[in-house]
Amino acid sequence: MSGETDLGKLLATMSPEARAGRYVFAAVDEPPAAEVLASVVEPEGLSVVVAQEDADRLGLAYDFVAGWITLRVHSSLAAVGLTAAVSAALADASISCNVIAGFHHDHLLVPIDRLDEALAVLGRLG
Repeated sequence: MSGETDLGKLLATMSPEARAGRYVFAAVDEPPAAEVLASVVEPEGLSVVVAQEDADRLGLAYDFVAGWITLRVHSSLAAVGLTAAVSAALADASISCNVIAGFHHDHLLVPIDRLDEALAVLGRLG
């Protein structure tokens, strides 16, 4: 299955769902001894997303604690407009959002103290 591309259907069926836990971004020289939930190789080094408890245990520095929202709709990587619509809605509510695209779903990392509000904003968008 290649995923949905119709923006109207994506928004109507995105079904945002919070993932339990608290998550952080950390810059590391090598993959940490923890479950890495997402990673990006940048010219400055490796950026990873890990559970806050793992970062604390390993002494990893971070300055942003996030809640994780998964958009349950299977969106196509070629879909146009979903990220823009979601980020615009959250921006209108002054909620920062870091998007990670997976093969099957899009994932949003928002400030942990705004997680419930972000879910409400996304619910109204759908």
